[in-house]
Amino acid sequence: MPLSPTNGPDIITMGCRLNIAESEAIRQMASGQDDLIVVNSCAVTAEAVRQTRQAIRRARRERPEARILVTGCAAQTQPQTFAAMAEVDGVIGNREKMEATSYQRAFGSSAIVKVADIMAVRDTAPHMASAFADHARAFLEVQNGCDHRCTFCIIPYGRGNSRSVPAGAVIDKAKELVDAGYREIVLTGVDVTSYGPDLPGSPSLGLLIERILKGVPDLPRLRLSSIDSVEMDDRLFDLLAHEPRMMPHVHLSLQSGDDLILKRMKRRHSRADALAIVQRLKAARPNICIGADIIAGFPTEEEAMFERSLALVEDCDIVHGHIFPYSPREGTPAARMPQVDRATIKTRAARLRAACEERRTRWLASLIGTSQSVLVERSGLTGHAENFAPIRFSTPLPPSTIVRATITGLEKGVLLAQEAGRE
Repeated sequence: MPLSPTNGPDIITMGCRLNIAESEAIRQMASGQDDLIVVNSCAVTAEAVRQTRQAIRRARRERPEARILVTGCAAQTQPQTFAAMAEVDGVIGNREKMEATSYQRAFGSSAIVKVADIMAVRDTAPHMASAFADHARAFLEVQNGCDHRCTFCIIPYGRGNSRSVPAGAVIDKAKELVDAGYREIVLTGVDVTSYGPDLPGSPSLGLLIERILKGVPDLPRLRLSSIDSVEMDDRLFDLLAHEPRMMPHVHLSLQSGDDLILKRMKRRHSRADALAIVQRLKAARPNICIGADIIAGFPTEEEAMFERSLALVEDCDIVHGHIFPYSPREGTPAARMPQVDRATIKTRAARLRAACEERRTRWLASLIGTSQSVLVERSGLTGHAENFAPIRFSTPLPPSTIVRATITGLEKGVLLAQEAGRE
């Protein structure tokens, strides 16, 4: 959609849910600056960086008079790459993007670069990033950074080491969001299941969730962003398996279905671990839906290794699949390993996507005729069920309401529904 001057900055958001949450905080901090475009970048793959550069060029074409500021993980890890672009007026790091003064800076004839050492950051930014203007759900940051060093991942160098938001601050923000009309909150972070060890008493993510549910009784729906199954303790498992206000939807960071590749990735789980956690969750809560991140074409991946990843789609009943073609990130150990050729990577990614799409279509078709609880999005015509199935209504409904809907059909990957009552 073409950019246009608004009552405040234009925000272009790339990448993860945490970026979505932080973009809303940026929008609030830079309020009133109609001549500003902020590109909140992603560095997870080389393609994400390419798309960020493409978005910058498009923004300059559409609004030649605007100031363009680039931030996010790609700006943090490759500041000079973006500073060298003629379209860019300024580059700020992930810490600096949460300082209001960064958006008040006077831009000169050359790009201003303000990117500090992210590894020196020891606390979460005070903004408590949350919400997003285009969603009926609110995204609430509870953790940032990562202490793990998967061999393919550049993100720790963009986000820094793991740090957690104290529970009291999380609960206060969750209350604000509910008071503002949000009926669902998604807890986000770079490695959200590592929440807590840096706080007094080392509280776990499960304990934080219990405190949110108790402290914010008017919140009907709570959801998690991507989690690492190896960090799921019994408390978190019990909440996902039995707590009705926790949505029956788990997105797992699996990455591969082959044990040797998992070791070379420096992941901390095995294929058997992945199968076991999914089986346990399904046994305890049969309607729970599984999402997963899988990388295609990791260095040294042979065809048999890939086939084991492909089999994960059925073995783990993955209905929300995120497939990433491997791309080497400079400075990571995997970039120095023997590489799979690009054509093979592309083919494998396509096969994984096709398998995920086929499994997802079967799952969606199985929901026809059922009754689902649906949060209506801002458009009034779309929404998401508790299991995160996408829904489209035949007539507009009040945004941000939760309705009981009868599923009547499936069209182009979206379930068709009619309202059957309010909740």
